Amino acid sequence: MPKSVIAKNVTKKYKLYNKQSERILDMITPKSFGEDFYGLRNVSFEAEQGDIIGFVGVNGSGKSTLANILAGIIPETSGTVEVNGKTALIAVSAGLNNQLSGRENIELKCLMLGFNKKEIKALEPEIIEFSELGKFIDQPVKSYSSGMKSRLGFAISVHIDPDILIIDEALSVGDKAFSEKSLEKMNEFKKSGKTMFFVSHSIGQMKKFCEKILWLEYGEVRAFGPVEEVIPQYENFFKEYKAMSKKEKKQFREEALRKQSGADFVQST
Repeated sequence: MPKSVIAKNVTKKYKLYNKQSERILDMITPKSFGEDFYGLRNVSFEAEQGDIIGFVGVNGSGKSTLANILAGIIPETSGTVEVNGKTALIAVSAGLNNQLSGRENIELKCLMLGFNKKEIKALEPEIIEFSELGKFIDQPVKSYSSGMKSRLGFAISVHIDPDILIIDEALSVGDKAFSEKSLEKMNEFKKSGKTMFFVSHSIGQMKKFCEKILWLEYGEVRAFGPVEEVIPQYENFFKEYKAMSKKEKKQFREEALRKQSGADFVQST
């Protein structure tokens, strides 16, 4: 089976600054200012064509960061990502211009993806109908609710026929009927052998839709494998995590990050 995505040691580092002056000094002086923060550390996995992979992990574990890297929205700091095919990211507000109307966003997004005006004119009615936005399609996106933005983004992305579909919490907003219709559309993609990545807090949706699970814990891979193997492990962990107090959750996070730093030190010595 051909590989659609090969990620090797993907790391994403950000700088955290206490004040704006530190950011400016970090840019213009040789001295380093700010604190390094790793959104992802040495993440490696492979997706075969037709794989449906879910990303799980507590908030702040790097799921959306990885989704954005796979979609080409943000670059990795180090490591490599080989993506074979056209990608589409579906996330609330992803790629939408708030100042433009819904219709203008459809046209702009399709033009950026290489569609000509004739092709866009043919696609537009289908996208609008699927989005269920009605008269709101000609209103500025800045006036849309999060659910309306999600519906528009989803409608555009599934109609441009990508090879790799990345869904980041896009089905967690909006009404149940639209979510079910979206899942039906995703099942069509599944049957046609497209690769999909699915970020959601709904374990039920993961069990129903995904075949493999990538479990991220504060930027690192905790487990990767079949749904029936990884989800029970994650559910047991999450039950314990939910029972923690705020102080215990903070300690858990700090300990996880400290272990990562220690591993980096060992590797560098």
